[in-house]
Amino acid sequence: MGTFLRFLGFWTNDFKVDEATGLTERQKKLVQNTWAIIKKDQVASGCAVMLAYFKEYPQYQQYFGAFKDVPLNELQNNKRFQAHCASIIATLSSVVDSLHDFGLLEANIITLAERHKKRGQTKEEFQNLKEVIRNVLRQALGKQYTMDVSDAWDKTLNVMFLKIYEIIAS
Repeated sequence: MGTFLRFLGFWTNDFKVDEATGLTERQKKLVQNTWAIIKKDQVASGCAVMLAYFKEYPQYQQYFGAFKDVPLNELQNNKRFQAHCASIIATLSSVVDSLHDFGLLEANIITLAERHKKRGQTKEEFQNLKEVIRNVLRQALGKQYTMDVSDAWDKTLNVMFLKIYEIIAS
C-alpha cells in the first residue's frame, strides 16, 4: 500500500522523525533551505548575529581582543570582525549540512563547544546567543519565517545548544 501511495505522491518520509535529532525529514529540509538564504553572504549574516549579540550584551564584546575596543558602529567595517563573523556562519553551516548524519553533527558541535569551553564561555552566554540567532533568523527570513520554519529551527537550535551545554558542564 505504501508503494502505491508513494507512487501517487501521497506517501513520503517527510514526516518520519529522526530519533537522534527529533526533526522530521521535512523539518531538516526547511532548515537547510532557509539556511541557504542566510549563508549566501556569510560576512553580512555573521555580522548581523554578532552586532545583535553585542547590542543586547555589550559586555561580551570585551572577550574579543581583536575588536574589543572598536565602537559598535565601526565593527561592520572591521576586517577582523568580518572574518570572525564569516567563521560563525561557516561553523553553523557545518552543523546544518550534517543534519542527516547525527554523528558528524555531534562531532561538529563538540569541536565548537570544546573550543569555547577552553576560553571560559558559559552556558548563559550561549543561551543568550541562541536567542539572538533565533531573532536574527526571524528578521532575515521575513515572511519565509513561518510557524513550520520556526518549529524546525527551534528543534535544530535545541539539539545544537543542548550538546554545547553538556560539553561546557563537563
